[in-house]
Amino acid sequence: MKKTTVFTVLLLLVAGFAFSQEKTEEFKPNGKPLALIFTNFNTSFSDGESTKSFEITRAYLGYEYNFSPEWYAKLVLDIGDPKAGGLQMTAFLKNAYVQYKKSNLTASFGMISTTQFKVSEKIWGLRYVEKSFQDAYKFNASADLGFNIDYQFADFISADFSIINGEGYKLIQADDFVRPGLGITVNPVKSVTARAFVDTYGKDVKQQSLATFLAYSGIKLMVAAEYNYQKNYNLVEGQDIYGTSFFATYMAGKKIKLYGRFDDLKSKPLAGETNPWQYSKDGQLILAGIEYDAVKGVKISPNMRYWNPADGSIPATTYAYLNFEFKF
Repeated sequence: MKKTTVFTVLLLLVAGFAFSQEKTEEFKPNGKPLALIFTNFNTSFSDGESTKSFEITRAYLGYEYNFSPEWYAKLVLDIGDPKAGGLQMTAFLKNAYVQYKKSNLTASFGMISTTQFKVSEKIWGLRYVEKSFQDAYKFNASADLGFNIDYQFADFISADFSIINGEGYKLIQADDFVRPGLGITVNPVKSVTARAFVDTYGKDVKQQSLATFLAYSGIKLMVAAEYNYQKNYNLVEGQDIYGTSFFATYMAGKKIKLYGRFDDLKSKPLAGETNPWQYSKDGQLILAGIEYDAVKGVKISPNMRYWNPADGSIPATTYAYLNFEFKF
């Protein structure tokens, strides 16, 4: 038998074996429970006085299930302190959605995670220490009832379009308004992420948002900046808020991360007024700390924070925090 014939027979046998293996490896539906807990111990210092407290700020409990390679579902309860009245802890339905993913298309429907600050939050990577800018200052909720479609046009560009209820996962009610939003994410090179997002909400008075984000993510160093503007906040004419956030992280070792952040939150004066409409809440945040990745599922972060109010009559506050994340 000629060498070419032997080679052809061997090639066909290998291809047949690979095909038979592929056929036998059938997908099996599977699921798993999930839990994520944020807790901290902190001390605040302001105007010569100090206050200590221990907090469990969030406990996410849920389950995720893969029906097929394309179909996926997730259910998550968010248990936290509402900071209202005598209530200590309350539970909200954070996520309850079905997702379809095939090739470059991903579609989700139900109580979904919103996309307005999803990219910046992921790159910030320290949600258990502090929320990202838009989440912290309530530009939008992190989850809401609605649907989202995400399409990857090429390796370097994707777009997402969503229509949500507009009131967040803590307030689910029927009204005449929905909140459509469109985001574009561009990665001109692997280490650079640029994103712009716009949305609108309301009827006679429209609340409109613009969120822009730019980040460089290297092997050890990450630096990022974002600018956010929201017109007619809470559907009140002239009630505008805006601000910037700059943050950076540096991997000082396999389990050690250094990080810093600066936020500047501002609002505009209403017609006929001198001071901004939320003058008492505007201000600047300086945050710096260390993250220690103790073991898989456990992160510990000592950090310091300084809040400088825009209103000079309100004293500045310094905080010392020890944050923990438990994931399993």
